[in-house]
Amino acid sequence: MSTKPQRLLIFGAGVIGSVYALRLAQSGLDVTMLARGKRLEVLKRDGLRYNDKGTIKQIPIKTIEKLDDDDIYDFILVPVRYDQAESALSAIKHNRSKNIVTLTNTVGYDSWLEIVGDRLLPGFPGAGGDIKDDVLYAQFGSEKHQGTIFGEINGQITERVKELAKILESANLHYEIQENIQAFHISHTALAIVNKHFYAKDGMVDLETARSENTLSKIAAEIKQNLRLVEQAGIPVIPPETKAWAEMSDNDIIARYRQMLSNDFIIDVKLGNHAVSQKAEILLLDQKFHERLSGGR
Repeated sequence: MSTKPQRLLIFGAGVIGSVYALRLAQSGLDVTMLARGKRLEVLKRDGLRYNDKGTIKQIPIKTIEKLDDDDIYDFILVPVRYDQAESALSAIKHNRSKNIVTLTNTVGYDSWLEIVGDRLLPGFPGAGGDIKDDVLYAQFGSEKHQGTIFGEINGQITERVKELAKILESANLHYEIQENIQAFHISHTALAIVNKHFYAKDGMVDLETARSENTLSKIAAEIKQNLRLVEQAGIPVIPPETKAWAEMSDNDIIARYRQMLSNDFIIDVKLGNHAVSQKAEILLLDQKFHERLSGGR
């Protein structure tokens, strides 16, 4: 393996892309962000501004607006929403970088493979949060199963998997190499799509409605139903923390959600601006999940 400094491109400057760029750049790695519009202007003018325990700090970040075909990176990280993934990968299609790491929800990889071929290395981000007034408020998971998850579709531990693991280690980011990444993605989607019950006709429901028996009873029933569909399809529910939801009583799930919805950070993630922007993703995932696992119910 080469000892030259790794060149990393973060394709997208939303919450997830920004927090990866921040942590990787803070570790001294060669990081470039692809951004557009107002976000690009802000990053060029002010750098990447972020909240550090109540203090607003800033770090300069290299930015580009367009990716040239011969601008080669060791890894391109693509932390975009599921409903944006195909257009993002299409924009990368003719670039000659060899490793394209998707960090998003999905229930399958066929359409992505058609666009970028075996350069695809699927993953899932270990971070969440929001951007408010151009300032990043976000955090990474502090345990392995809350960290960055990635793996080859065929389950092999390849050189590029080891190389990506080294990069994350150098930034002190928790990660897990997942040997059945598709089962992980489908299992996670089974939980993620129940967030549709937090959407109102315009924006999100209020906190009282989100914590209500009516809303949380629907969520509990759907979590168990979705995970049952995964198992009936012969797909392992992973990791064990996800499988555990299927074995909980409805009352325990309701209590767990009420507990989560008493944490300001989780309230912001599930009901704040970031959640509003996720609506198209969640609804598309819900559709694709049921098309795949229950014949389009």
